[in-house]
Amino acid sequence: MKMHRWLVGAALMSAAGFAMAADEMKVKVTPSLESVTVEHDGESIEIKRNQDPDNRIHEDYQQTSRECPPFCVQPMELLPGVHTIGEIEMLGKLEAARDDDSILIIDSRTPDWYQKGTIPSAVNIPWTRLHPEASNFDPFVAETLLLDEFGVEKKDGLFDFRDAKTLVLFCNGPWCGQSPTNIRALVGMGYPADKIYWYRGGMQVWHVMGLTTVKP
Repeated sequence: MKMHRWLVGAALMSAAGFAMAADEMKVKVTPSLESVTVEHDGESIEIKRNQDPDNRIHEDYQQTSRECPPFCVQPMELLPGVHTIGEIEMLGKLEAARDDDSILIIDSRTPDWYQKGTIPSAVNIPWTRLHPEASNFDPFVAETLLLDEFGVEKKDGLFDFRDAKTLVLFCNGPWCGQSPTNIRALVGMGYPADKIYWYRGGMQVWHVMGLTTVKP
């Protein structure tokens, strides 16, 4: 009888272990990281890789050849001091920003691209709002962004960046110049380069990795 009970118990434990293994993600980010959860528009979103082995990249990001200029391959080092990051570092920043409002995730693309889908928790600040050469650039809007959104202060007519937020910017991919344009404009205004992170892979590589996106 004792042997029978032991066998039944062992069988139940084995079944439970099998169920747990079956629920475990097979397509992880790293061997020790399955997903990251962030807040987006008041909703918790789990960012993970697509678990379907037959999943394919979205057609918007299949095109390989775009005229240069303007769609030229961006360098790995954009500006001295600016941090270029990949997907794992981007996930780390997304997770950190969930509990730290001094970190701001910025989608620098134009609204038409943003509406197609973005990285969860990102806010849309199109490159045109910060670039002086954009056709609809308004210096008042740019200053308002610095003061109201980026944590910059203005004292005696000068910008004070000591408490400025850490900014994490991205756009459509290594061939996209929208976030690099934002970054160059910010550094040109005096924004500390070491407070700026650039996810160079952007939406194209994000899709290649099968990572979660959301639509506004």
